[in-house]
Amino acid sequence: MLDVLPLFHDDFRVQLLVTSTRSSVFQGGLAELFAELGLPVLPWEQALSTPVDLAVSASYGGQLPLIQGKLVVLSHGVGYTKKLASREPGAGSREPGAGSREPTFGLAPEWLLADGEPFVDGLVLSHPEQLERLRRACPEAVDAAVIAGDPCFDRMLAARSYRPRFRRALGMREGQRLVVLNSTWNPEGLFGNGGSQDVLPSLLPRLTAELPADDYRLAAVLHPNIWHGHGPGQIRAWLDRSLRSGLTLIDPVRGWRQALLAADLVIGDFGAVSYYAAALDIPVLLASAEQGRLDPEAPLAAFVRRAPRLDPRGPLRPQLANALAAHRPGGDAAAFVTSAPGDSAALLRRHFYRLLDLPEPPAPALLEPLPLPPFDPPSRTAPLRVRTRVKGVDVVIERSTHHPYGAAGDVHLAVHEDTRDPGDLELADVITRSGPPDDSRLGGAEAWTAEVLRLHPRCALAAYVSGPDTCVARSREHGLLRLSAGRGADLDPAAYASALYAWLAAGGSPPPAGTTLRVHAAGGVHAATAKPVSDRPRSASADPRDSEGAEPPQA
Repeated sequence: MLDVLPLFHDDFRVQLLVTSTRSSVFQGGLAELFAELGLPVLPWEQALSTPVDLAVSASYGGQLPLIQGKLVVLSHGVGYTKKLASREPGAGSREPGAGSREPTFGLAPEWLLADGEPFVDGLVLSHPEQLERLRRACPEAVDAAVIAGDPCFDRMLAARSYRPRFRRALGMREGQRLVVLNSTWNPEGLFGNGGSQDVLPSLLPRLTAELPADDYRLAAVLHPNIWHGHGPGQIRAWLDRSLRSGLTLIDPVRGWRQALLAADLVIGDFGAVSYYAAALDIPVLLASAEQGRLDPEAPLAAFVRRAPRLDPRGPLRPQLANALAAHRPGGDAAAFVTSAPGDSAALLRRHFYRLLDLPEPPAPALLEPLPLPPFDPPSRTAPLRVRTRVKGVDVVIERSTHHPYGAAGDVHLAVHEDTRDPGDLELADVITRSGPPDDSRLGGAEAWTAEVLRLHPRCALAAYVSGPDTCVARSREHGLLRLSAGRGADLDPAAYASALYAWLAAGGSPPPAGTTLRVHAAGGVHAATAKPVSDRPRSASADPRDSEGAEPPQA
């Protein structure tokens, strides 16, 4: 619905109203969405008693045959693919007991006929294959069908060139791979049980543990019925450990398409988002491939039957790497999403205004471009185990929430100061924090680093990330150092701090002019210069003791 509203913009002849049939138990978020639209909201009972020139629905829920006016129904998702019980037992059926079956939602008599006659004036299809299935399932409604493309997919096609922007909005760094998990709302979906018990609750923590933090970024797109059915607060509570390990939850209304365009790999189920990803030539692994909910003749069902599978219980990192390496663009998914790519705005507006019995506005019919999402970099407060190998100024580094025993290289513990368990700080080799360098609450980066080393005797290095490529670090042996990334480097400064710790632990000692480390991570080499700096004079409110607890020289 939000996709097609702009087709009525700038037309003073048209007054827009909104309503909800309230036929679904999932009502959360609707009031806020309507308030954001700023349009008059009609209670459903009033909407049924109000004559209108055109009603546009994106579903068949509610008593749509009672609407007083022309009615157009749009598909939500990739065409009409799901099997769903009819609106009411026997509704529109041509044979006894038809209401007890599970017909294809939107293409069967149970959904399209009232008293044996079609009650829609326009059934919008995106592809002729849907028309063929309609012809077999409900020939009475064929005359109401109009093939008018897919406005949702058209908006994504128009925004493909902005992929780098969408990636930057998610805080993606050079060499990182974005893995987007998506789930439809059925019990068989990935967020349900995925066809087996508790797939997602075990899959997400394993992904955050097995995938190196600098190589991969994780985001999740959950169907609005999941998001609002359980409540965003409950979703965040369930996924708390993964969120503290860097997972980002994507706005299921405003941001999912941008996340999909930014993705390198999608892990999903039989929902529309997985199929849209395949149509955009993004590699897809299905962690739930249940087909019982799908029309077996729908292209989505064919895709689910042949799409690569993710084994949630096998090692995950090699499966993702293999999927990325094996992917070959040019599949046939896009061919069945729409037969009119880029033309849905013109086709839909023409149909709407024909039913309104109005001439179309002279300006071209256009959809809204996908907005640039707010900047949402990963927030990691879970402890990271950092595996390193040092050779000269070259430091190979890999950070994750878990490294298996026996892994090659040295391993140290890097902990964000906001870790959930304060006991983690007593075991940390490196403690980090991010913020403005002159944060007066902390006394500034220099005072904070000194205080951390005083409070946590085991910690060897405190690092305050003060910008996208800089941090201030304090070592017990080498004092205060400033780490700055070189030109072209694009790595989390906290990773530079761990590389510095490993280099110092291996016997390195930065000269006054500084040392440039070559940090190997995320498939690249990143230069970071560590240069000793003098402490600035502290304010009276700062702790006067240095990292060893002694009084500093007078300024």
